[in-house]
Amino acid sequence: MSIDLNADVGEGMASDAELIPLVSSANIACGAHAGDADTMRQAVKLCLQHGVRIGAHPGYVDPENFGRELHQLSDADLRGLIHAQLETLSAIVKAEGGSLSHVKPHGALYNQSAEDPRIATQIAYAIAAFDKKLVLIGLSGSHSLDCARTVGLRSAAEGFVERRYEDDGRLTPRSEPGAVIESRDEAVAQALAMTVHSRVQTREGKILPLLVDTLCLHGDRPDAAELARALRAALDKAGVRIEPPGRRERT
Repeated sequence: MSIDLNADVGEGMASDAELIPLVSSANIACGAHAGDADTMRQAVKLCLQHGVRIGAHPGYVDPENFGRELHQLSDADLRGLIHAQLETLSAIVKAEGGSLSHVKPHGALYNQSAEDPRIATQIAYAIAAFDKKLVLIGLSGSHSLDCARTVGLRSAAEGFVERRYEDDGRLTPRSEPGAVIESRDEAVAQALAMTVHSRVQTREGKILPLLVDTLCLHGDRPDAAELARALRAALDKAGVRIEPPGRRERT
């Protein structure tokens, strides 16, 4: 059994150098919600140094709110938003001798694509038009993955290590108390349940079936590296290998 472990990086957090070697895939902020050319280049170099898959983490142009405010864009503007960020990061990756492997939308854009097929479709079209070999990472069971399949993109179903789930499979909104799991032990237990047993316990206590190909932990968490180490140790003890999405990718 294997699982991908991904982290959102390049967002100005000091932990990137410590965190990136502990994951198998990294989602690099592309300068919209966070990051700039220097942070992108630094993250890319760390990924190449440690053999970590390089992915784009595009979001709304909203650094004031870290890309977590909802926006309403036209289809053309949505595609343009994604294309511009992929183009920016891809140029840096190529200049450093690497290649992009995947795309994972950020924040509000990620959540909207999970629930709104129009937004999910435009994101998938933009990625496919840029490079159809890229893998789209999206919330397990969501429109993001359905729309990726529709346009012929490979996809990877994502589960969140330190976020609570609602009974319908959505992530608990960050505005709700307890939306983020602060306890490392609880976060590791949730990750193991998703990986080994394909299930998660929701905020209300329901056991929800959940298939995941990749686990996300957030790089802006103060103890991100410590959580990654604890998670790696627990997965190893359970006989689970950590490796980039491969056989378990959705097609």
